[in-house]
Amino acid sequence: MTQRIFITGGASGLGRALALRYAREGARVCIGDINPEQGAAVAEEINQAGGEGLFLACDVRRISDLEKVRAELESRWDGVDVVVNNAGVATAGSIEDSTLADWEWILDINVLGVVRGCKVFTPLFKQQGSGVFVNVASMAGLMLAPMMDSYNVSKAGVIALSETLSMELRDFGIQVCCVCPSFFQTNLTASMRSDLPGIQQNISKLMKRSTVTAEDVAEQIVTAVRSGEFWVLPHKRERKLWKLKRHAPWAFDYLMHKNSKLWTKKMKGG
Repeated sequence: MTQRIFITGGASGLGRALALRYAREGARVCIGDINPEQGAAVAEEINQAGGEGLFLACDVRRISDLEKVRAELESRWDGVDVVVNNAGVATAGSIEDSTLADWEWILDINVLGVVRGCKVFTPLFKQQGSGVFVNVASMAGLMLAPMMDSYNVSKAGVIALSETLSMELRDFGIQVCCVCPSFFQTNLTASMRSDLPGIQQNISKLMKRSTVTAEDVAEQIVTAVRSGEFWVLPHKRERKLWKLKRHAPWAFDYLMHKNSKLWTKKMKGG
């Protein structure tokens, strides 16, 4: 059976890479995004890659947009198999420097955007008796480095939601997959909010140094969905640190505190 995929924030970065990965399997892939030109272009790329592409305007801050997408996919494709809650934004700064407006902005998109996606599509998945939520979080939600306060909290929220829904929905035939990459090259810094001078450039440098690509993360997501895995942790070093945190939290805390000054210096471009 041809897979039916819906990806929020699918017009660029990881969303686009995942769309094209599924397209190569002949999937029907719907791109939901706030950028109509990029979204339409990716839909055409999906067609050229062997899939069936569709773009629908979708702002995850509006539940009505997601409801319209669900209705359209039910009408066109008689449902959907995988919903990828990928749309996200970034912030950086300490608790003192970050504004409440920035906190509200990132939580509305990164946390409530995923909540809205899961809330809208859960009844459809229950009706179908199957479905997969792929919620894109970040290693930031597990590692919790300094100077990333609001971003860390937003991604930790996605992880908590994903773990909760995995327990809540599995008896209905619904799978949840939580994706926690570290730095890899995307356009996340384009919309980043921060009062730290030059932070976009400094984080872009860290992204460019990564040996993990968006295509690598997309491949791991497809594999995890196919095998029913919950976690997608693409970066080897960070995966080891996460295991250390779980099994020896005191050692993890010592290492993080020891390296916090170096991390803060990197964030500030030092």
